[in-house]
Amino acid sequence: MLFDKVDWQQIGQAVLDTLAMLGGSLFFTVLFGLPLGTLLFLTSKNQLLEQRFAYSTLSFLLNILRSIPFIILLILLMPLTTLLMGVSLGVRGVIPPLVIGTTAFFARLVETALREVDRGATDASVARGASIPQIVFRALLPEALPGIIAAITITAVVLVDYTAMSGAIGGGGIGDLAIRYGYQRFQTEIMIITVLLLIVLVQILQASGNRLVAHFTH
Repeated sequence: MLFDKVDWQQIGQAVLDTLAMLGGSLFFTVLFGLPLGTLLFLTSKNQLLEQRFAYSTLSFLLNILRSIPFIILLILLMPLTTLLMGVSLGVRGVIPPLVIGTTAFFARLVETALREVDRGATDASVARGASIPQIVFRALLPEALPGIIAAITITAVVLVDYTAMSGAIGGGGIGDLAIRYGYQRFQTEIMIITVLLLIVLVQILQASGNRLVAHFTH
C-alpha cells in the first residue's frame, strides 16, 4: 500500500520540530515587532512622537530586511546564528533567521493596525492629560487589538512557509523531511503527507486567528 513504508515516528518528530520553530520564532517576532511597529507609528507624520528622521531611518531599515528573500537571509545569517545559538542548522539554528526575517514584516502590520484606530480615542486621552505610555497601553493597543491579532495570524502563516523553506539548508521540521525524503529520495508518500500537514497547520492557525479577531472586535 502507498503509506506502508512511512516512518510515522519520524513524521511526528518533524511536526514537533516545526511547532517548536513556529512557537519560538513567533514569540520573539511579536516581542520585538510590536514595539518596533508602535514606535514606527508614533514617529510618523501627525502622530504623538512625530520625528521625520527617526521614522525614515527605521522605515528604511525595515524595508531592507523585508526585501531580502528568506532563503538568502538564512545563508547570510549563518555566522550570526552560530554565534548566538552555537549551531547554524536544525531547530535552534533556524530560529534567529526566522525572527529577523519576520520581525520587519510584523512591525509593518502593527503600524497598519494602529493607523486604523479611530483618532478620537487618542485625542480623548490627550485631552484628559494622559502620558504617552498611558495612551499607548490604554487606548491605542486595546483599540488595535483585533488588527494586531490578525497581524499575528498572518505572521504565523508566513512562519510556517519559512520553516518549510528552511528545510533546504537542513533547518529541520516538515520542510526538511519533504526535501530530504520526498524530493531527494523520490518518496512520493512523504511528499504527500508533508504537504497535507502544512495545509492542516495553516488552516488551524488561520481559523484560530479569525475566531480571536471576531471575539475581540467591538
